[in-house]
Amino acid sequence: MISRDFRSTVVAVAVVATLSTTLGAAQAATIGFVAPLSGPQALVGQDQLDGFMLAVEQLGGQLGGQPAKVLKEDDQLKPEVGQQAVRKLIDKDKVDAIVGLSFSNVLMASLPRLAESGVVALATNAGPSPLAGAQCKANVFSVAWQNDGAAESMGKFAQDRGIKRVYLMAPNYQAGKDMLAGFKRFYKGQVVDEVYTQVNQPDYSAELAQLQAAKPDAVFVFYPGGMGINFVKQMSQAGMSGKLPLYSVFTVDGTTLPSLRETAVGTISGAMYDAALDTPDNRKFVAAFEAKYKRTPSLYAATGFDAANLLDVALRKAGGDAKKLPAAVKAAGSEFKSVRGPFRFGKNNMPVQDYYAFETTRDGGKLVTRLIGTPLAAHADPYAAQCTLP
Repeated sequence: MISRDFRSTVVAVAVVATLSTTLGAAQAATIGFVAPLSGPQALVGQDQLDGFMLAVEQLGGQLGGQPAKVLKEDDQLKPEVGQQAVRKLIDKDKVDAIVGLSFSNVLMASLPRLAESGVVALATNAGPSPLAGAQCKANVFSVAWQNDGAAESMGKFAQDRGIKRVYLMAPNYQAGKDMLAGFKRFYKGQVVDEVYTQVNQPDYSAELAQLQAAKPDAVFVFYPGGMGINFVKQMSQAGMSGKLPLYSVFTVDGTTLPSLRETAVGTISGAMYDAALDTPDNRKFVAAFEAKYKRTPSLYAATGFDAANLLDVALRKAGGDAKKLPAAVKAAGSEFKSVRGPFRFGKNNMPVQDYYAFETTRDGGKLVTRLIGTPLAAHADPYAAQCTLP
């Protein structure tokens, strides 16, 4: 259950007497965690936090060999609130790193202060195109994805399947624009229409009527969290599920599937992770997450988990020198073991990784997701050429 106390809170302070003999006078590694922990997108933020804290627990309450102190802030998916939280964590709390910054609008609003401070930031649910390109920063990384990536994989998947006419929909903010741009980069068929809706819009009846009237061969959408639940359920209520193929990113996933249930059957989703990935590292992660939180981890939980493990390696490499931490994070990207499979940072501090296609289906009466392809392997985003980092 998501906590209703949204004040800045110490989530975990692992200072154990038995560590004193090995850590000596080591100070705590203080990490700020900023995410939406209230409102329609709270489930997205909470999964990132839970994944991060699971990794810290598995690391014995430490990061980089130091006791881990994690402070959380609820950005409410409001850029101005996120800016306040970032300033507080940097100026008052003197954090060693900031994790989360979950939505592109919040991340971009906080970017000037992050860049000025030099404090390492690890985004676990955003990779906006400006940050991937000309506005790239040496101390700002995405452990999640460059926004276009998953959508690019769905564009290629639809193209490979021979879909002729596609209708596109997304919320009207930076990530929504990036997603649709990514889809179109690899899809060469006809885009029937490109519709942008309000962020956190609850009712899509008017847009669904327009979609039906357009009679496309398929629809591609980006609606994360509560937006995705509302959209897919309303699409089903309109009698369109099972008739109009639904391709999506960040819409049908571990956070929304428990609410969507049967309405999600037949949907195809592009992502760099799903609990269905059958690898030893992921099987261990899924088992541990389900044991602790009594639910299946989403891709957001996976990015949080990966961020903590990456920070653990980077903090050790930096040896307590804050000036060395950005370079250490960059190097650690190729060294830590990600639950999603192959991972490294590109020139612009964005992930180079595989993007998969998953289908939601029934298996003996149970809803499951199954891997049906890898449209893009070891995929790097197209914006790195605009980045001036060495």
